[in-house]
Amino acid sequence: MDKYKQALGKRGERLAVQFLRRQGYRILARNFSCRLGEIDLIAQEKDTTVFIEVKTRASCEFGLPQAAIRQKKIKHLRRTAQYYIKHNAHSDDNFRFDVVAIVLEDLPKIELIKNAF
Repeated sequence: MDKYKQALGKRGERLAVQFLRRQGYRILARNFSCRLGEIDLIAQEKDTTVFIEVKTRASCEFGLPQAAIRQKKIKHLRRTAQYYIKHNAHSDDNFRFDVVAIVLEDLPKIELIKNAF
């Protein structure tokens, strides 16, 4: 990944963390990774552990950020979440997958998609 895309992704994750905190989420982990994959953010919202994929685009010229999440990525996210749950969560916890889609045109536009997949 080139440095521009890395910087764009890091900026998006910082914006997502700020946004989610304002929405009442408590961030548990950033860039959680294991041999199965990586999850951008893991958070707690009330009684639910939320696995969050952050997608950031500089513009919508090539489509919405969330459109870049393909089935293969979803499969890796689910497997990584299962690993996290097995090693870090309680069996009675609730879980879900959210997406934070960010477009950085002029002022950043942030969209939270709950139960994305």
